[in-house]
Amino acid sequence: MGKVTVLDHPLIQHKLSLIRDENTSSKEFRNLVEEVAMLMAYEVTRDFPLKEVEVKTPIAVAKTKRIAGRKVALVPILRAGLGMVDGMLKLIPAAKVGHIGLYRDHETLKPVEYYCKMPADVHERDIILLDPMLATGGSAVAAINFMKERGAKSIKLMCLIAAPEGIAAVQQNHSDVDIFVAAIDECLNENAYIVPGLGDAGDRLFGTK
Repeated sequence: MGKVTVLDHPLIQHKLSLIRDENTSSKEFRNLVEEVAMLMAYEVTRDFPLKEVEVKTPIAVAKTKRIAGRKVALVPILRAGLGMVDGMLKLIPAAKVGHIGLYRDHETLKPVEYYCKMPADVHERDIILLDPMLATGGSAVAAINFMKERGAKSIKLMCLIAAPEGIAAVQQNHSDVDIFVAAIDECLNENAYIVPGLGDAGDRLFGTK
């Protein structure tokens, strides 16, 4: 079973509190989401292997550590996941960025892929799937399905806020995927919004409401 990690660092929790506040402007919201994504990147990449290298300092030769040739792809779920990309890229600038777009069919209520563009070598990369909210888990489960169909083997899911129902759905369908969140909230309401949550992340990021 994939592990669930709640990142409770004080800086993350402080900024998440500001993100939740309904009085936070779209500009502030975007900046905060980017900052939290960057802070979360530390924990999401904690298991990256290191190799020993020698570098010449102005004083002497030092044996130091560098990441051992890890290839990473960041994949935001459109559109809200876009808000997390830049923060991650600041720490992993060599990462490739894929995109996956999903909408919910009104009749079947199942996610339908309308856009998917992945790096050609996706099967060789560690995928970090980005979505601020893990509510029902439907979009995340579908996105992971689509990526596995394209050959992805190593996938992590990174969200700001999750509902227990969403975590359960991902674990039931993809037990090999680790989940990283800044908070696990109480539940979903009748409209499948996370309670207390932060509202619609996409609308708040892009000022469309």
